[in-house]
Amino acid sequence: MEQDLKRNFGLDFIRAVAILLVMVSHTTFLLPRQSGIVIDALRLLGATGVDIFFVLSGFLVGGIILKLLSNNHTSFNDLYFFWKRRWLRTLPNYLVVLIVNICVYLILHGAIPDQIWMYFVFIQNFIQTHPDFFSEAWSLSIEEYAYIILPLLIFLLISLFKMRLKHRVFINTTILIILLLALIKYIHGLNAVSNTFHEWSQLFRKVVLYRLDAIYIGFVLAYLRWHNTNFFRYKKIFLAISVGIFITINIAIVIFSLNPINHKLFFYLGYLSLTSASIACAFPFLLELKAKQAIKQIITYISKRSYALYLVNYSLVLLVIKEHDINTKGLIIIYWLLSFLLAEILYRSIETYFLNIREKVVPRRV
Repeated sequence: MEQDLKRNFGLDFIRAVAILLVMVSHTTFLLPRQSGIVIDALRLLGATGVDIFFVLSGFLVGGIILKLLSNNHTSFNDLYFFWKRRWLRTLPNYLVVLIVNICVYLILHGAIPDQIWMYFVFIQNFIQTHPDFFSEAWSLSIEEYAYIILPLLIFLLISLFKMRLKHRVFINTTILIILLLALIKYIHGLNAVSNTFHEWSQLFRKVVLYRLDAIYIGFVLAYLRWHNTNFFRYKKIFLAISVGIFITINIAIVIFSLNPINHKLFFYLGYLSLTSASIACAFPFLLELKAKQAIKQIITYISKRSYALYLVNYSLVLLVIKEHDINTKGLIIIYWLLSFLLAEILYRSIETYFLNIREKVVPRRV
């Protein structure tokens, strides 16, 4: 109850919007018509929902790292402590759903998916296309490696060179990594061959190495919040910039028929980075949102179960429904009800249990 009182409605709103966008996008796969401007727009918003999760994760994790640095918690024991808290938050749900997915696959296909061990160390899409099995796991791999790579580098630099301006190390290292990743994406884009948006998504958008910067933009956002810059003061101006960037780049794709084949620089270097930046620009406004109690309760409910919903709604609900070729007018309602039911079970039986363990084993320090 005490944690609920401290919850930020803006953060809950961002989480709820992100997962609802993802689920609305997945709902389109149950519609009789599988193409058209409306369908394409809804699926685009689903992809945007995942990008929102990336920026949000970076913002939250970056804030935690900054607090550690401010309190001189800069040893590798402190970093390991941070990782243990993250892993107790993310791994239990993931491992349970992964095992359930393996069991479902075994029942339906009479075999275990190839190279399943990769999913236990999140390398199934580190530099290559994510397999079809448990396809939503692609984003979790990106998040897990983002939590490891940049924080480790920051702590290494502070430890090796005894740097005193720790926040400066944080922001400078973050920006350098983002620039390095941009260079890697640029080089990759020069040689990449994607004949369709689907191929571009599979070979680039869902690969760990090319998407870490989405989370690190959240790190930059956390730094700006910590240092109370004008970025957070002029929230309405940056909200307008956010909407302007997002609408402009997506309308440009439609009007000018931009595609990954003929406009490589835009799709491999610009589009996803601009999308993440536009999302980040909306945060100062969204973080200060207020709402009536009834709306707040609904948003908070969805927000708390957003991780569980993300894990179960596609592979365990949507694909199983499609596998059995169920045809009923209430199919979409069944999809949403089953998703929330499974998410509720996962949240109450696994997520809440391990979050309570986390507060006993590795209690919050900052």
